[in-house]
Amino acid sequence: MIPLRDQNPGIRFPAMTVSLILAAVAIYVFVQLPQGDSAFYEYATIPCEFTGGGPVSLSELNTGICDSTPAPGLYENKIVAFSLLSSIFLHGGFAHLLGNMWSLWIFGNNVEDAFGRGRYLVFYLAGGVIASVAHILMNPGSTIPVVGASGAIAAVMGAYIILFPRARITTWAVMVPLAVPASVFLAIWFVSQFWIAGSSPDVAWEAHVAGFAFGAFVAFVMRKQLIDRLARHAFQFVR
Repeated sequence: MIPLRDQNPGIRFPAMTVSLILAAVAIYVFVQLPQGDSAFYEYATIPCEFTGGGPVSLSELNTGICDSTPAPGLYENKIVAFSLLSSIFLHGGFAHLLGNMWSLWIFGNNVEDAFGRGRYLVFYLAGGVIASVAHILMNPGSTIPVVGASGAIAAVMGAYIILFPRARITTWAVMVPLAVPASVFLAIWFVSQFWIAGSSPDVAWEAHVAGFAFGAFVAFVMRKQLIDRLARHAFQFVR
């Protein structure tokens, strides 16, 4: 099921969502394309770097084995902790970038309205970090770089299902556009991540699940406050 749009108009121009999209596109064009694969190892989250005590070595990358034996890191000056944030803005290719940014555009504007721009940015980044940490915990010895905004966007989607469960999502399914409640679309998306776990080992499904759960939890805890904020701005939606 590919989301085409949601029938859930926002209150105001989603400046923060657009800024996040532009930032991801700019980093892809001006950092990733010129640097190639080296950008992954310099800025991506690599679980082994957190469990092994520092930047991965060339030997670890070649063998795929996380070794705690001291060895020169491939990027000695890499700030490993910062990669939890920088990896959110990297993508594995144009299709990966396009899919993520399209989903952010569809679901982000209404969640931004609910949180407000500043809190929305903190929420988005926190969702991405939580998602990466979950992947690290599940794959502590992995030397494979993890990139993408999927975990952060999953957090946005988790918040969306709590705040706007009855909003209609027009999705491409069975060769025709079909409008379904957000609760149905997002529940199917969430369950599909566990299917991905067994069929697509290269996809960090744990990050998606953790991000979604984090977003849903935060929105659930803050739901009254967020709904009241929307009501104060005369936001019209189906509760």
